[in-house]
Amino acid sequence: MVSEDWYTINDIEKLDTPVLVVYPARVKKNIDTAIGMIDNVARLRPHVKTHKCAEVTRLMLQAGITKFKCATIAEAEMLGMCKAPDVLLAYQPIGPKLDRFIRLISLYPNTKFSCLVDNLPASVGISEAAIKKEIKVPVYIDLNVGQNRTGIKLGDVALALYVNCQALSGIEIVGLHAYDGHIHQPDLAERTEECDKCFEKVVKLQSEIVAMGYPKPVIVAGGLPTFPIHAKRKEIECSPGTFVYWDKGYQTSFAEQNFLPAALVVTRVISLPNETTLCLDLGHKSIAAERELKTRVYFINATKLEAVGQSEEHLVVEAGKDHKYKTGDVIYGMPYHVCPTVALYERAITIEDNKMSGEWKNIARDRKITI
Repeated sequence: MVSEDWYTINDIEKLDTPVLVVYPARVKKNIDTAIGMIDNVARLRPHVKTHKCAEVTRLMLQAGITKFKCATIAEAEMLGMCKAPDVLLAYQPIGPKLDRFIRLISLYPNTKFSCLVDNLPASVGISEAAIKKEIKVPVYIDLNVGQNRTGIKLGDVALALYVNCQALSGIEIVGLHAYDGHIHQPDLAERTEECDKCFEKVVKLQSEIVAMGYPKPVIVAGGLPTFPIHAKRKEIECSPGTFVYWDKGYQTSFAEQNFLPAALVVTRVISLPNETTLCLDLGHKSIAAERELKTRVYFINATKLEAVGQSEEHLVVEAGKDHKYKTGDVIYGMPYHVCPTVALYERAITIEDNKMSGEWKNIARDRKITI
């Protein structure tokens, strides 16, 4: 049975706000839950964009996870520093980013780094950079399965890119990457139907590649919303990310996934501007602000508060008449989107047994660590 006051920090008077707090026991539980949703831990390739943290990465390594996905060079370097065996940069490195990526491969030789490509000129650039260093870079063909963000269109053009890349001596095609981030229907049956429809085209491409005599390419597919669907496919790798901390947005939309909130923002009432409103120290710089105002943060211990205004350092909320709030009152908030919220904080304070126990640096929130 989950304790209703699991989030309470008994020595909160020592903690300045706004602050990001993380509950390690819950993080470990979420890692175990993700592993339990798939038949083989070797098929898990978690995305580290949510936590950006070496301590969380090490917990995953200790749990038997050896493959990871990331979006930035800093995240990739953090994984190299943790001696992660297999790291996919889910990004196509162009210009200075390619130079940094090649340097990363040299600096962390015990980690197998790979990246995405979705066009021939970029593939040629990566190949030429690799040849200069006398290495071969593993790559995945990035497929556009409907999100229309990155990736090459499925069909003949994708097959042609695969064939053309095979002729480039500086790269080695490992597989196909299919991120279906546009699929997020709350109803699991509807989500599954749409996911299966998209995935059929990926399997068709894989079959065409094999029919041409090439080795069967690995498929890396999905994110968190389609994780329960792809987890049932016996051969593909799955890339959930948000599960490790969870958030209110996913908790609301994907009720079939039993992850626990493991990261919160803590704020205080700093002013009472009038008889019905409060001002909290939770501005744009402290909580992800890309969503509509009322769905940026959910207050666990103050569920009736309604956000009515926000600026850089302040969040104004409506409390109603005759409320009992006072300046200094502590409020615990669950972000609706935890990934960009984490990126706003240099560190997270760890909470164990309802008390502060240390801190985890979000070292990959910066664009650069050393490279």
